[in-house]
Amino acid sequence: MSLNSVAVVILNWNGKHFLEKFLPSLIEHTSFAELIVADNCSTDDSLSFLKENFPQIRIIELAQNYGFAKGYNEALKQVNSDVYVLLNSDVEVTENWLQPCLEILKKDNDVAACQPKIKAFHQKTHFEYAGAAGGFMDKYGYPFCRGRIFETLEEDKGQYNDEIEIFWATGACLVVRADVYHQLNGLDPFFFAHMEEIDLCWRIQNTGKKIKYVPQSTVFHVGGGTLHKSKPQKTFLNFRNNLIMLYKNLPQGKKIGVLLGRLFLDGLAGIKFLTEGKISHFSAIIKAHFAFYAYVFKNTEKPIKTNAIPYTIYPKSILYHYFVKKEKKYSDLS
Repeated sequence: MSLNSVAVVILNWNGKHFLEKFLPSLIEHTSFAELIVADNCSTDDSLSFLKENFPQIRIIELAQNYGFAKGYNEALKQVNSDVYVLLNSDVEVTENWLQPCLEILKKDNDVAACQPKIKAFHQKTHFEYAGAAGGFMDKYGYPFCRGRIFETLEEDKGQYNDEIEIFWATGACLVVRADVYHQLNGLDPFFFAHMEEIDLCWRIQNTGKKIKYVPQSTVFHVGGGTLHKSKPQKTFLNFRNNLIMLYKNLPQGKKIGVLLGRLFLDGLAGIKFLTEGKISHFSAIIKAHFAFYAYVFKNTEKPIKTNAIPYTIYPKSILYHYFVKKEKKYSDLS
């Protein structure tokens, strides 16, 4: 398949300070791709700043703030390229950051999406939370990464410099074939934000395609710029969307067991928030579960029929291995 055209698309919402800081490195190191900023109805002066300072950047103005998922879907309807790169506005790219990812897609038609090595902008020796050295998920739907399990961020010592197949590629820098993206109707707009790229990667694997991690490429991510983890809304979206993702993608025979397990584990998470005095986060988990039940009741679309779980899913509980067995690093996991 021809991969002659590449579009790097940044979804922006009130992110002028990030555009000002990171667009120069993107322009310097990405001369061969179309560079686009899709504005999600910002209320700051992002648009006027772009038009005045970066005339080489194509601007797509969206009619309202659609959130991350639908915002990208609406924007990419207007982009005609073979490959899309979904890039967060708070990412600093490096020299030769994109070419290795494109080479992976060209070399293997079964690879539908990939991500580079994601390191922390404010601590450049360490991996960054959102993606690190490739994303995985345990049997109960808890995501983690090579280089990051929960709040433990590893230093990059070259221990994850091997190109491997992964379960999910981060939405902070997601390189994906355009035809596959549109064939699967893109990111699920119901998610609004959080978990939407993991859901997309799972759906990609349900079609028999693969997701890869490309260590020859490195970018630096600030992270947490839109919705900080201290916000109850982030807790709500993470718990609700995770449950929906499991319901949509698990084989029929696995759904009930996994979701019952999650009900118990989410209850423990709620108790933990209560003991820490975080009443609003406890309430967010309760609301997330009721929102999930409403989704199941109201949603007329049948879940994807699949008979198998991708082998890239960790078949154990990452909670048990992290908190009980004290296996804090990916390399510690059995």
